[in-house]
Amino acid sequence: MTSEQIALVQQSFSKVAPISEVAAVLFYDRLFEVAPSVRAMFPEDMTEQRKKLMGMLAAVVGGLSKLETILPAASALAKRHVAYGAKAEHYPVVGATLLWTLEKGLGEAWTPELATAWTDAYGVLSGYMISEAYGAQAQAAE
Repeated sequence: MTSEQIALVQQSFSKVAPISEVAAVLFYDRLFEVAPSVRAMFPEDMTEQRKKLMGMLAAVVGGLSKLETILPAASALAKRHVAYGAKAEHYPVVGATLLWTLEKGLGEAWTPELATAWTDAYGVLSGYMISEAYGAQAQAAE
């Protein structure tokens, strides 16, 4: 990622943060719509899960300019997700859902340049997490 892309992601997330509850509901509603099989991995009451999602996104976005500061937590998160039943093939679905959510939440502020920046950010992080959780072979298959 370029420094310009990092700045774009961080600036756009500052516009999402005030609507974080709505964004989290949009995200999970969409995720369960496009991948209903993953619903069983989550608690019935999604309140805490939605807070965790937005907290994690805030930490990752804030740490993009110093990736080494967020990679240990990303590795631990990836390994925990394996225990919940997450598979490497879930990552692209989650990424597409995240991009959809950001597009809906940001409206006219969602530009092709911003979409590319977020896609690259998600690609870097998800590639790392897949490698950490499932090994280099799974990451190469993505």
